[in-house]
Amino acid sequence: MNQNVGSTDKTLRTTAGAIAGLVSIGILLNALPLPAALSPVLGLVAIIMLATATVGTCPIYSLLGVDSCPRDSRPS
Repeated sequence: MNQNVGSTDKTLRTTAGAIAGLVSIGILLNALPLPAALSPVLGLVAIIMLATATVGTCPIYSLLGVDSCPRDSRPS
């Protein structure tokens, strides 16, 4: 698979994944007054965001033809 997630996108995905994971854990520990059904959803979002940031490929980006990696600046 070709990488389609750039460095800024990776940073944003890592941050969003970490926040979603922490909120999910906070809900499970009853530290946050949010519905318990939200915890597994946020946990799944966290896993997906962190996995796509780590691998550097987003399947949804592939389907939509989006690429946030910088263009190669070398002449062809």
